[in-house]
Amino acid sequence: MEYALTEETPDQLATECLIVGIHENRGLSKAAQAIDRILGGEIAAIVQRGDIEGKPGQTLPLLRAAGKAERVLLVGMGIAGECKPGQYKEAVARAAQAAADLHATTMASFLPSIPVKDRSPAWALEQAVVATEDALYRFDRLKTKGPARTKPQSALFGAPGESGAMAHDALDAGIAIARAVSFAKDLANLPGNMCTPSYLAEQAQALGTRHAIKVNVLEKTDMETLGMGALLAVARGTHEPAKLIVLEYRGNGTAAPIALVGKGVTFDSGGISLKPPANMDEMKFDMCGAATVLAVMQAAADMKLPINLVGIVPTTENLPGGSAIKPGDIVTSLSGQTIEILNTDAEGRLILCDALTYTERFKPAAVVDIATLTGACVIALGAQAGGLMSNNEALGHELDEAGQYAADRIWPLPLWEEYQKQLDSNFADMANIGGREAGTITAACFLSRFTEAYPWAHLDIAGIAYKSGKDKGATGRPVPLLMEFLRRRARSV
Repeated sequence: MEYALTEETPDQLATECLIVGIHENRGLSKAAQAIDRILGGEIAAIVQRGDIEGKPGQTLPLLRAAGKAERVLLVGMGIAGECKPGQYKEAVARAAQAAADLHATTMASFLPSIPVKDRSPAWALEQAVVATEDALYRFDRLKTKGPARTKPQSALFGAPGESGAMAHDALDAGIAIARAVSFAKDLANLPGNMCTPSYLAEQAQALGTRHAIKVNVLEKTDMETLGMGALLAVARGTHEPAKLIVLEYRGNGTAAPIALVGKGVTFDSGGISLKPPANMDEMKFDMCGAATVLAVMQAAADMKLPINLVGIVPTTENLPGGSAIKPGDIVTSLSGQTIEILNTDAEGRLILCDALTYTERFKPAAVVDIATLTGACVIALGAQAGGLMSNNEALGHELDEAGQYAADRIWPLPLWEEYQKQLDSNFADMANIGGREAGTITAACFLSRFTEAYPWAHLDIAGIAYKSGKDKGATGRPVPLLMEFLRRRARSV
């Protein structure tokens, strides 16, 4: 999909599908007014009849030419001046889907010129690209038959009320983030027999070749030498070799880096603590944290962010087998702390704890780990928000604000000392689970024992990283959140 700006007015633009906004209370956006004049008041009449009410996300195609446009698509944008960020993104996405339903190969949208409450015109343009790419994304590379329908191959956006340079910067940012989200989706949507730890390592190395990113892949012998007993314990039941992938992007001299640590379990059967068979195929998505880290590294390099960034991806499969870890086994982590494994399906925290300890050597300014860690987070927050827990209030606040602004929300949960006692073990320094109560929090409490050397935040993305049902597939979240967080950090240095 190609994206560009246009300075032409709606009545001058040649396109297969021209997209203009309609407001509630029978109001026409400026672009809609321009087309309405060409059509002799036809749009105003349609609105007056109530054929479209202007509610956010409503669409109505006019299957006739208007000026140089082959057809016009009316899109509801809510009350003028009151369009909320989430409503705006939904309207843009619905418009892109409707254009695809019309078999248009080119589209031109003037929705970014409509004011969004508490957001700048640059934000509207950037999010128009992200929402359009998200709506038109299809993972069909493994299907032998071509797609059932065509979709737009190019999109023009009417330049919003920003200077030319700012509008182009916003467009470029939107393209970088949209492509990163699609990259994360592609990785996560691949089946476990294709997206293995070795495949993730290959993708990281290819990323390093395309961009100025240093990549180092630690193999089993390297991790054994270091003493990564927790990570390697998870890998004992699989024939696929575990990897620790390390990426370094340097955009700001010798400044302390931000470190992102992404859980990369490329298939999680639960190990000896076997999961029930229903929906187990979705456990290929247990590497969405890893996909997020690789995608964010790509976007940061594409945008040439003036920031130093480290990406750490511990990756393995979690399978049962004769060599697999068992409930009751005790392992020694890279930190030297011992862990009693009471449930082998609580494996994500085991690979993350060694990765978090390894991250200390980079002397990071802050560390954020991203993981599809607990089903308890899905029960608590559903598919709307990820869970946020942190040992640093300021860092947690930064991430929360970034998520709100990017419309990629998270929600803070407590990390009180009182929860730590649930991890007590009679035989080791700690257990790897804390019981049914507060499962998301006790998982974060476990990780917190390996993060005392730096400001740290944990994002539990189990509920937001992928969808089930007829829309099954990866979402690419929380790439937009993390990119907003990093851009704010970059502006503050």
